[in-house]
Amino acid sequence: MLASALGLSLWQGTAFVALETAINNWVLLRLGPVFAVAGVAFLVLLAVIALSPLGKLTIGGPGATPLLNRWRWFAVMLCTTIATGILFWGAAEPLFHLNTPPAMLGLRPGSDGAAAFAMSTMFLHWTLTPYAIYTVAALAFALLYYNRREPFSLSSLFVPLLGQRAHGPMGTAIDVVCLYALVAGMAASLGAGILALAGGIEGLGGFSGGGPLRWAIAATIVASFLISAATGLQKGIAGLSALNTWLFFAIIAFVLVAGPTAQMLGLSLRGGADYVGTFVPRNLGLDVDGDWHRQWTIFNWANWFAWAPVTALFLGRLAVGYSVRAFILFNLILPALFGAVWMTAIAGATIVLDQHSAGSLYAVLASQGPDPVLFRLFDALGGGSLVTATVLFAIFLSYVAGADANVSAMSALSTHGITPDRPEAPLFVQIVWGVTVGLVAIMLVASSGIDGIRMMSVLGGFPALFVIIGAALSLAVMAVRGRHEAAPATS
Repeated sequence: MLASALGLSLWQGTAFVALETAINNWVLLRLGPVFAVAGVAFLVLLAVIALSPLGKLTIGGPGATPLLNRWRWFAVMLCTTIATGILFWGAAEPLFHLNTPPAMLGLRPGSDGAAAFAMSTMFLHWTLTPYAIYTVAALAFALLYYNRREPFSLSSLFVPLLGQRAHGPMGTAIDVVCLYALVAGMAASLGAGILALAGGIEGLGGFSGGGPLRWAIAATIVASFLISAATGLQKGIAGLSALNTWLFFAIIAFVLVAGPTAQMLGLSLRGGADYVGTFVPRNLGLDVDGDWHRQWTIFNWANWFAWAPVTALFLGRLAVGYSVRAFILFNLILPALFGAVWMTAIAGATIVLDQHSAGSLYAVLASQGPDPVLFRLFDALGGGSLVTATVLFAIFLSYVAGADANVSAMSALSTHGITPDRPEAPLFVQIVWGVTVGLVAIMLVASSGIDGIRMMSVLGGFPALFVIIGAALSLAVMAVRGRHEAAPATS
């Protein structure tokens, strides 16, 4: 399936994008309401579980020892889930919402009302709802893997619903489909990262690197995350994630100091108020144009869904030794708060500066695409070459830190005999998956550009939607049956 898609993109690039567009439109139109309702329902389910007796349960049992301390747990979780998206789209996306708000809202492009809407939308797309998608699936897997001693497989997510029948041929099919979904999502993210890095390097060096530069960037990223993944959780993944998280905080601090801070904070408060006041209707697309809701909100949910099944295996693996409530705090609440702070700084500065410069950043977006917007933002803030180089390194590191975790999970999913005592797959399996992701990403960049990359992630979210819904139903079953349902199995 993956090879066919890759071959078609190379052989018939225009036809491939046209086919992607048709499937993309069908998925967004027919399944949009399912994506929307699922996101809200997941948040409600997690709130109920946190307040239920199941919330007190220790994942792995009372004597379980955590793999990571709380800081490293947060850092790994954050970097595993956001990859390059928060950097690439944190500056580009709000410009669309500021300058082309939904007609149904009656907002004048570039106005203060459109600015508040843009900030509210960034909160919607990068805080609670998307992290609920990850948290539901990861929590269900953690309880089943550590407490019920089910295999390291996505089919384990369906055991509360189907019993041991879930591990038959249907379970194998689920694993295969979700591996495809994650490769699509990772390739889309890596493709965006390649474009962003290439744009920044070309701008910093004053040259055009073309295809060779993009191939070199892809090869460097793939080699880096394979080395990191091969060194294991404690040395590679956790260390890179901690460094990457500190870089994120440094970028936020620079923007808050160098930018129009008072206006950014005021915009954040207005956007936050709009986010809270419109939370349910905006999630469900009841107060905005249907086309806008599908092309932005539902597209974003599909992208997060594409990553969620296999990522859930890795996030669930990190949970041992912590309570269910702590898991919800570290996988939902804290990363959502980080997303809000990041958007206050990056999206806030982008919106305010674009308003003050008569749409200069939006003009860059319209003429050159989203690749150079982040770097133009830092140029406008007076960052200079040192800050640009730091941002480039953060983009590089953010994908490496996220990809090594997901390659580790993909490789383990493809290997028999993975257990809590033997959690890592052989190195050659990790190499195969890492090279595959890199090849798919560079082919997408070469043949389809950013539109093909974005739609590829939607195609990955289509099958993943049903897996995560199944995981949520299993989690609900465990919550209803009580703590004994998820109690550690006895031999």
